[in-house]
Amino acid sequence: MAGQESATGRRVIRVPLHEVAHGRTGDKGNRVNISLIPYHDDAFPYLREQVTEAAVEEHFAAKGARAVTRYELPTFPAFNFVIDDVLEGGVNGALNLDTHGKSFAFHLLAMEVDMPEDLVLHPEKGVR
Repeated sequence: MAGQESATGRRVIRVPLHEVAHGRTGDKGNRVNISLIPYHDDAFPYLREQVTEAAVEEHFAAKGARAVTRYELPTFPAFNFVIDDVLEGGVNGALNLDTHGKSFAFHLLAMEVDMPEDLVLHPEKGVR
């Protein structure tokens, strides 16, 4: 769909999530929580369609993710993703440098999505 017009006539480009949303990470044991909050409320339905549990699980597969649950907060609007078995055992059991998973929001924000150009912070970076 990138580089095309949507059904509403808006030009759609492919961009990393950080161009349309921000996030924050928290942890509990071997589980991480990542919030995903669009900069524009109008981006929420596009994110709902593309940033699915399956897409996030695939994006985190190399980190060992075994299950992803997405919680929607449409009146906020935002999402919370709970990702299981991604911290290599958690704070007390992992040997990795990021035992709290604080960088994982940045990993999610690197995921690419198709988004109307007018909802993107820096549309010139998008694939045309």
